[in-house]
Parts: sequence; structure tokens; C-alpha cells
Amino acid sequence: MSNYAEGTIVEGKVTGIKPFGAFVAIDNEKQGLVHISEVAHGYVKDINEVLSVGDEVKVKVMSVNEESGKISLSIRATQEAPARANKPRPTSGGRRMQVTQTKQQGFNTLEDKLKDWLKQSNEIQADLNKRAKK
Repeated sequence: MSNYAEGTIVEGKVTGIKPFGAFVAIDNEKQGLVHISEVAHGYVKDINEVLSVGDEVKVKVMSVNEESGKISLSIRATQEAPARANKPRPTSGGRRMQVTQTKQQGFNTLEDKLKDWLKQSNEIQADLNKRAKK
């Protein structure tokens, strides 16, 4: 029988790391698993970038299976969730406005550029013609 009730927060030490999670010793006899999804807030691609064997961590007991003795742990549940940035979602009118502002700030369409290129080409051609007549 486990001495750890669900919701209990304890200190532990990482004893092993696998691609799916980390094993954490919570006393001399018991260890549990912190699934990779419970390591940190947000997506963790490689658990080795977040944890190493020997790290001291604070964990919350998420569940205890009395029959198998398996203990599910969470590091994430002991940490305050990061504040979410409240970015307003653009509406179609907002996107049109952004494009208009960008154009006013110097963005040229291909049609505008083509006019500039033709003008430059004509100027170069006229300059070459003048040089050829001399």
C-alpha cells in the first residue's frame, strides 16, 4: 500500500529518462513516472532538453494504482501556468487594413515594379543610343 495520496506534492530525484517520460524516486522504496506531457507547460519534443538523471524535482502525485503499485506523477502540476498572450484575432477587415498599411509603407506590387523596370530599361537604352551616335 502506498503512503502517497493523489494530490500530494513531494520532492523527488530523476532516476531514469525514456523518450516517453522520466522516472522519479520519491523515497528510498517508491518511484513514479512523469509522462512527457506532464514535464512542463507547453510542448516538449525531447525530454532530455528539460530533465537529466539526478535532477531534484517537485512532483504532484496524480494517481496511484494500488494493485500494480504504479504512481503517476506530474512536474507541470506543481508549476504555475504561464500567462497566455491575448492577441486579438484579425478579421478579414483587419487583414485588408494590414495589407493597405504595408503598401503605403513601401510595398510595391509586381505591376508597379514592372513600370519601374521598363522606365529604367528605356533610360539605359536611350543612353546607349546616344553613345553609339558619337
